[in-house]
Amino acid sequence: MLEVGSKAPDFELYGSDGKRHRLKDFRNGYLVLYFYPKDSTPGCTIEAKSFSTAISGIRRKHAEVVGVSRDDLASHSRFCSKYGLKILLLSDPSNKIIDAYDAYGDRGLFGRGTLRKTYVIGRDGRIVKIYQKVNPIGHGKEVLRFLSALTS
Repeated sequence: MLEVGSKAPDFELYGSDGKRHRLKDFRNGYLVLYFYPKDSTPGCTIEAKSFSTAISGIRRKHAEVVGVSRDDLASHSRFCSKYGLKILLLSDPSNKIIDAYDAYGDRGLFGRGTLRKTYVIGRDGRIVKIYQKVNPIGHGKEVLRFLSALTS
């Protein structure tokens, strides 16, 4: 089980930008790595738009936001285009990284699947914050407040 201070599991996944991304690609600052169930669903749309709205402030704190779901790249592309998302989305169809980050489990009425969970990872590759149960409404601002406190 991952906890604050743990080394973040490495990953290598394709993104909505068509490029392959690894954890080490984000070592210039903090990485906000969030997991979500499905593109274009109500809660996931709210969360992605919240991060997109807060992205300029998050970037001023030397952080980048990356979302991960099982959706394929075509779905990510449609999702980004439809809602004007300004964040990178990674595709994990095998569930390998979702599992490595303890982001798969019982979702109550929705059965088993990807959990809504967010990690803030430091430049050293260690986890500095875990949001276990995320409310998608205002989550971008919530993470920005944390980053502001962390970097001040």
